[in-house]
Amino acid sequence: MLIPYHRQILREAIGGKFSERALKIITDANAKQDYLRGQIGHDEYHFDNNAMAESYAYIEENRTQIHSALQNGDVEAAWTAFGRLTHTAQDFYAHSNYIPLWLAQFDTKSAPPASDVIHDDEEIIQSPDLHSGKLYYPLELFSYIPFIGKFIMPLLPKDSHAWMNIDSPKQGEIFDYTFAAAVKVTQDELEKVLAGLTKEESILFLAYNSPHD
Repeated sequence: MLIPYHRQILREAIGGKFSERALKIITDANAKQDYLRGQIGHDEYHFDNNAMAESYAYIEENRTQIHSALQNGDVEAAWTAFGRLTHTAQDFYAHSNYIPLWLAQFDTKSAPPASDVIHDDEEIIQSPDLHSGKLYYPLELFSYIPFIGKFIMPLLPKDSHAWMNIDSPKQGEIFDYTFAAAVKVTQDELEKVLAGLTKEESILFLAYNSPHD
């Protein structure tokens, strides 16, 4: 998913829960996952190349880092870990075929509005049909270059990230479902994090009474 939409998702999902300072740190950490060094060799950051187990493990790793950071009083490190975690959780819907599989149970005219999307359908999550886009380098990179991409796309397999991604509204109305699911999973991830914290850690994480906010 493109960085501007990650930012919008965070503000919509958790903007009322954190101070502006905290939200900026979370959002910046989320966005940095899409910088070049986060793109190459880090499928687990984005649910790419069918790295499902690795991506879920990466999310769990960052949950653990949040708890450890708060135990040490390092709230900024905790916010940063949460930003990384949310990026991965959001990309699940943009980089896999979860949303197409969910929509496949409806005909075109009976599909519910995007706001009703079920983001945690275990039947789909456990389905052997669920997969994410593969990265076919170097063609994948060329596919995003203006004026060249249209010549590269026919050369890429249909299971490539270039064909499968739902990263922006350019993919059509299906992006609305991807966006809505990403908002919901971000809210879920915050609840999961808070459920594992003490009252004092939760207060620190949400930056209540912070002298810097």
